[in-house]
Amino acid sequence: MLKWDGHTHTRFCYHGSDAEQELYIERAIELGFERYTISEHPPLPAGWIDDRKLMDELAMPMEEMPEYLAYAKEMKRRYEGRIEIAVGLEIDYLPGAPEFTEQLLERWGGELEDVVYSVHYLPGIGGMRCIDFTPEDFRKNLLAHYGTMDRVANEYHDHVEEAIKLAAKLPMRKRIGHINLIEKFSKELPPIEETLIRRRLEGILPLLESTGVGIDVNTAGLRVPTCGKPYVPEWFLEECLRRGIACVYGSDSHKPEQVGFGYDWFEERMRRG
Repeated sequence: MLKWDGHTHTRFCYHGSDAEQELYIERAIELGFERYTISEHPPLPAGWIDDRKLMDELAMPMEEMPEYLAYAKEMKRRYEGRIEIAVGLEIDYLPGAPEFTEQLLERWGGELEDVVYSVHYLPGIGGMRCIDFTPEDFRKNLLAHYGTMDRVANEYHDHVEEAIKLAAKLPMRKRIGHINLIEKFSKELPPIEETLIRRRLEGILPLLESTGVGIDVNTAGLRVPTCGKPYVPEWFLEECLRRGIACVYGSDSHKPEQVGFGYDWFEERMRRG
């Protein structure tokens, strides 16, 4: 099994660390990784979130995209022979604004080897809202909008299904990001009916199988106090393996010390599979 961290960030992430990329990559080499995907958040449409300060933290401005891609390519060149660096993005599913992503990919898609396609936003009070900002923001702007956690979860999984369909059209390697991110604040919000989560994820399996889109086996939830578990349920990972769906470990590292986090959990389950 190729040791691969398929979901990582850079100094171009303004809600992460300003550490230089060499610190991330040297740690990956130290831990024995053979492939390392750089998958930064691309720009968002202007005013996507009605909070200027938050917008500034969510994604790089459009003018930084060429610099980011040059930075990632330089890392690929510099580390050739020591570790395979894949140039990628963590693309957001943007409900109501597919043309923004289409234009971004028309301009830069040819430079990408890897895409993590993620759902971070849902319509809520006052417009688009982050599902993974804070428990308080979720309660105020999403739970209050939908009325119950089950309704929020259903909307989220609807968007995940649409994201998979869009990812399927891309020519490079692609996978759906942290498929159960909706449970990030599960310890501080009302519970989502477990049978609902299982039913929706079971419904997604044939879609992944038929489209060839893989999953980001994202362990970041293990280090989030309000979650305490990976963003991929163990039973779902087992079923993906049984069906031949690509399962790629992702640390979702926003700091160098997070590279490889939770890989032991992933490795153990892959061996069982």
